[in-house]
Amino acid sequence: MIFRKMTTALLGFTLCAASAAAAVWPDGKPITMIVPFPPGSGTDSVARIFAREMGKRLDTNVIVDNKPGGNGTIAGQNVVRSKPDGYTILISTNTPLSAAPWLMKNVPYDVKKDFTPIARGGNLPFILIANSKRPYTSVQELISYAKEHPGKVTYASGNSTGIVSGATLASKADIDILHVPYKGTPQAITDLIGGQVDIMFTDLTSGLPFIESKQVNAFAVTTAERSSLWPELPSMQEAGVADFDVTSWNGFLGPANMPKEIVDKMNAAINDIVTNPDVKAELARLGFDAFSGSQEEFAKFVLEQYELWGKMIKDAGIAAN
Repeated sequence: MIFRKMTTALLGFTLCAASAAAAVWPDGKPITMIVPFPPGSGTDSVARIFAREMGKRLDTNVIVDNKPGGNGTIAGQNVVRSKPDGYTILISTNTPLSAAPWLMKNVPYDVKKDFTPIARGGNLPFILIANSKRPYTSVQELISYAKEHPGKVTYASGNSTGIVSGATLASKADIDILHVPYKGTPQAITDLIGGQVDIMFTDLTSGLPFIESKQVNAFAVTTAERSSLWPELPSMQEAGVADFDVTSWNGFLGPANMPKEIVDKMNAAINDIVTNPDVKAELARLGFDAFSGSQEEFAKFVLEQYELWGKMIKDAGIAAN
């Protein structure tokens, strides 16, 4: 009986201490925001704006830490292994959480159990771009060329969205194109401009400067509808590829079992960031569509996207490796 009372008292003390710590969080201590892609990538550019603005709202420093590789699983693993105290978070896209578990045989975490979803950040619209010297200037011209030259058109990828988009195009358009994977988007675009590869699907944030400088041509967006950030560019469906709808999402997560008080504070900060007109416009100039919502909505969305990407990857005929 005495042991039971002591155990109960100790548990109560621990819970009270944890609640007190959450109440003052972050208490001036720096927060590390882990990015699954290299510096210069679209997610990295977006992360640095969120880090700056989050630091203002939480009265602390938010440090961006790039951990690229493994389809985002290296970054994901770093987060799930960290303490659930709110000082290490992941700025994720669909790559580590929706796609990697279906593209890879061994992923070092369970998407459904090992993360605490915090808030949605928005969408990174993806576009199909091509080397400006290639003899095709539209989706249909590309498809026709690929059918006339099977196996000769190469597509680069710097993340899972690029992989799945390319395989989906090949499957739905019934063309034979060769995949050339890269560890990150910046190097893939460099080689696209240099002519080492022909086409690629990339986020608008990374591709926009090279489109504006006429170094690459933009053909279409990957979502079912046109993007409000670039309404003159058709969707892949409008361009003639039926049922093509690939969305690259962005959001924030921590390790499992984060205290609700900390999650709520961080969710409120992110919602305040994406509704600030100046910050929203700054992100839009990068090609990022910023919006958020409740923690519960984002948690449901993560699970839905996990299942959806599994189906897309299977439909595209991509085998896990």
